[in-house]
Amino acid sequence: MHSRGGHPVATGCVLAVDLTERTLMATRAEIAAIIDHTLLKPEATTEQVAALIAQGAELGVYSVCVSPNQLPVQVPQGLHVATVCGFPSGAHATSVKAAEAADSVAKGADEVDMVVNLRLVKEHDYDGVEADIRAVKEAVGKAVLKVIIESAALTDEEIVAVCEAAERAGADFVKTSTGFHPAGGASVHAVELMRAT
Repeated sequence: MHSRGGHPVATGCVLAVDLTERTLMATRAEIAAIIDHTLLKPEATTEQVAALIAQGAELGVYSVCVSPNQLPVQVPQGLHVATVCGFPSGAHATSVKAAEAADSVAKGADEVDMVVNLRLVKEHDYDGVEADIRAVKEAVGKAVLKVIIESAALTDEEIVAVCEAAERAGADFVKTSTGFHPAGGASVHAVELMRAT
């Protein structure tokens, strides 16, 4: 169990797990305090990112998540900065992911969401998956590392195995999806598997 914004959350789909544990009794402020307000469209402009930051601050979200090419960004005190690496496919060389993550942290990112190498997952090379994640974790240092697994593209066994690899590698959180994969996004079943792992 991790903590975000002072609220306990489980690894996986943070919002769904938190709401389930609270039997849907979370307040708007409690929900906002665990949300990453995100704009990852490649065509996003500096003005759109500024609007995202202003809206995130107004809503009281935990962080704003922007593309690495938008960093650094200025945010009000208390608002965290998240970004991505190996996004959206995860098909980048490990060294590229690690360099991108380190550069993002150097430019002010508090959190990095990396996309897992799906080829390694599909080949059941979980040592390779773990090494990929570990390299990025080492690159981000004390920054938070979240691993996006694209759960809709995976079997139940693969979901469990990649979550275990992420934990062994030192990842702080596991996320269901980028929102860009053609297989789709989160499902309750995938979140339950991730949470149980």
